[in-house]
Amino acid sequence: MSDPLIIVGSGMAGLGLARQVRARDARRAITLITADSGADYSKPLLSTGFAKGMPPERLAMRSPIDVADALQVTMRTHTRVDTIDPRTQTLAIGAERLPYGELVLATGAAPSAPFTVSDEVRDRVFTINDLDDYRRFHGVLSHHGGAVRVAIIGAGLVGCEFADDLLAGGHRVALVAPEQTPLARLLPPPLGQVLGAALSKSGADLRLGRSLAQLQRDDEALSLVLDDGEALSADLVLIATGLSPRTALAETAGLAVSEAGIQTDRYLATAQPGIHALGDCACVAGLNAMYVQPLQASAKALAATLTGTQTPVAYGAWPVLVKTPSCPVVALPPRQAPVRWRIEGEGDDLSALAEDENGYLQGFALTGACVRRKVELARVAPPLLP
Repeated sequence: MSDPLIIVGSGMAGLGLARQVRARDARRAITLITADSGADYSKPLLSTGFAKGMPPERLAMRSPIDVADALQVTMRTHTRVDTIDPRTQTLAIGAERLPYGELVLATGAAPSAPFTVSDEVRDRVFTINDLDDYRRFHGVLSHHGGAVRVAIIGAGLVGCEFADDLLAGGHRVALVAPEQTPLARLLPPPLGQVLGAALSKSGADLRLGRSLAQLQRDDEALSLVLDDGEALSADLVLIATGLSPRTALAETAGLAVSEAGIQTDRYLATAQPGIHALGDCACVAGLNAMYVQPLQASAKALAATLTGTQTPVAYGAWPVLVKTPSCPVVALPPRQAPVRWRIEGEGDDLSALAEDENGYLQGFALTGACVRRKVELARVAPPLLP
C-alpha cells in the first residue's frame, strides 16, 4: 500500500485532488484536514445564490460525512494545522504530531482588506470566500429582511459578481473602488464602461475612482466616508478587494513563498521532498491562476504524479466567464500587458483584442453578444502555461 496522503484544505482543490487520486487508487489512505466545515459545494455558486434565493444548505451538495463515505477518506473538519516538520514528516496540530507520507497544501487564498475593521462595526462587515462565509452573510441578510443596503468595497471579479447577484435578489448595492471602471484588471476601459453602465441600469450606485476613508456605526446603520468627502449609508459592507494566497503554513516548513503563492514546479512539487501545493495557494512555474480550469488541470496532473505517473501540468487558453447576467462578460487576460487593445464592435457588444508588437493575439475581452466569440478566439490565443 502507498504511503498515506494528507491533503490540507477541502475546497475545490483539495476535494478535487482526493477524487482524482481515489479514481486511480482505490486503497490509498487519504486524510483531508480542513479549518472549515468540510461540506462539498461549488465555489462559483457563491456569487449566484442571492438572485436564486438559495439558502446555504442548498449550496452544499454533500456533507463531510457523505464525502468521507463516498471517497473512503478520513475527514478532519474545523482543524487547524499549526506547523509542518519536513525532517520528521509530521504535522503539528496542537499537541498532536500527525505523520504523513506525502503532503499536499491546498490551503487556498484569503480575502485581503486594504483597511482595518474596528470592533464597533465588525458584525456588519463581511467577506465571502467559502460556504461558511456565505452562511454568515446570508443569515444576517435574512435577519434584516427586505431590500438591504449593501456597500461593496472593490469592483473586481468578486465585487462585480456579488453586486449583480445582490441586485437581482432585490437588494440595494453601492460599489466603491479606486479604479475608474469595473473589472479593470480584466477589461480595457471601453468594455469596463459597458459593464458599469449595465450595473447602473440594474440599480447599482457606482462610486468609482474613490476609496473608503472612514467606516463607522451610525445608529442602526453604517456610515461610509469616501476619500473625496462624500458619505453614504449602508446596512452591511462586503469587502471584495482581492485574495492573497495562504502561505503561512508553508513558511513553517521552510518552503519558498512569494506574494504569488507557494513556489512549485510543473509537477506541483515544492523544494521539500514529499510536499506539493495545489490551487489558489500555489504559484506554478511562476504563474498563479485563480480560476477553476487551471485548478482542475492541476488536480488531475498531481493525482497522476502521486499515483506513480509523473505528469507535468499544462494550462490551456481558458477564458474566464464572469457571472454578471446583466452584462455577459468573457475575458482571457494576457500574461503581460499588451502593446495595444484593438476594440471591435459597437454599443454593448464589444470585442477587445490584446495584441503584441507583431499583431499576434495575446488575450481578449468580450461583452454582450460578442461573448459567443470566446471559442473562436481561444483557439488562436497562446496557452497560459504551455
